[in-house]
Amino acid sequence: MIIYEADGGSTIVYILSGAVIGYIMYSFFKAKKSMNKPPSENIKILTDDSFDKAIKTGVSLVDFWAAWCGPCKVLGPIVDEIADEIGNKANICKLDIDRNQKTAAKLGIRNIPTILLFKNGKPVDKFVGVKPKGIMLKAINRHL
Repeated sequence: MIIYEADGGSTIVYILSGAVIGYIMYSFFKAKKSMNKPPSENIKILTDDSFDKAIKTGVSLVDFWAAWCGPCKVLGPIVDEIADEIGNKANICKLDIDRNQKTAAKLGIRNIPTILLFKNGKPVDKFVGVKPKGIMLKAINRHL
């Protein structure tokens, strides 16, 4: 909101503008800080070599991501929260597609972030793009 007053009103404009810019910068750095924290201890980092064994039994959620992908950085903390909430009921995993291109190609991963949900080694659900935590938790619980 910009308020103009004939005598001295521009001060209000500067104060309001400063407050808005300050809030935007605070929000940006707060979000950036949460995106740069290390993954949850409950996350399994997969490779081309470990992938098949990791998803072979039970329910596994695999986040296909890359370090340069902005939406992947947004989804990362959500996957971490899921891993902390689910615990040992399901395998919550991440696979860097730049370092593990064979698995990504074999599964036809063309867009990232992509989340694949496996049950006993077979894909049962797929999410492309950033999705809310609740949607992914419901899918996991449906297959437990």
